[in-house]
Amino acid sequence: MPLTPKPPAGWRTARGTISLDHPFIVGILNITPDSFSDGGRYLDPDAALGHAEHLIQQGADMLDVGAESTRPGRPDPVPPAEEWRRLEPALKEIFRRFPAVPLSVDTVKAETARRALDAGAWVINDVSGLRADPGIAEACARAGAGLILMHSRGSVQDMATYDHATYHDVPGEVARELSRAIETAEQRGVARDCLVIDPGLGFSKRPEHNFAVLKGLGTLTQLGPPVMVGPSRKRFLAAPIDRPVEERDPTTAAACVAACLLGASLFRVHNVQLTREALAVAHAIRTA
Repeated sequence: MPLTPKPPAGWRTARGTISLDHPFIVGILNITPDSFSDGGRYLDPDAALGHAEHLIQQGADMLDVGAESTRPGRPDPVPPAEEWRRLEPALKEIFRRFPAVPLSVDTVKAETARRALDAGAWVINDVSGLRADPGIAEACARAGAGLILMHSRGSVQDMATYDHATYHDVPGEVARELSRAIETAEQRGVARDCLVIDPGLGFSKRPEHNFAVLKGLGTLTQLGPPVMVGPSRKRFLAAPIDRPVEERDPTTAAACVAACLLGASLFRVHNVQLTREALAVAHAIRTA
């Protein structure tokens, strides 16, 4: 497997520049009743704080906190007021307890992004790539925040389905659509060194599309911003080895290792420790 050139070494956020000189692991914290892997477990602020601590102890470099599920078959959109009602208590306690730990908030709404950044978030993670609410870019520009632009198609209700999963050249089309998101972000004031891009594994992609976009990850690294991947426990991992969602951490780690060798810098996962150990070997190979 040919290795890609060394990825960007840093990422500017609202609270300083984050070093990307090693595989950067983003721990997932879902404050939702209906996420596909752990919905409902961390709705209580004490439970959310406890899981945040667990992820940090496992070696998470950053936490990504979300309060709206994008799983297939999910209900109607979560209104901004309800999203913030779920987020605010947990964010407040995490900021208080772990002020030095980078924190990302996963949202497609500018109103929620502004509130989260005002409360101390470092980064906004937009799974719509600014298609749902381009005002997120302006909120990030105002705060000097990091912004993750993920590839997806369709609305929040159907972006995790196959409704829009039609491709002729998966890596090329994903790269072109992410390039437009980068252009939108920059036009609205976000600096290039504040951006991270994500190919959106599991979003608007059939299993073969996800493997193709991973294989062609070098096409995305050529866009410039660091690349994050989020394969964690997703259904495409059951295609080569059929396992229920709770048994997909080893295949998640395998996907992250491949992505690391092909140029990804950030890895969004549920099981931090297993992924961290696997990526330590991948990084040693990459830098040998």
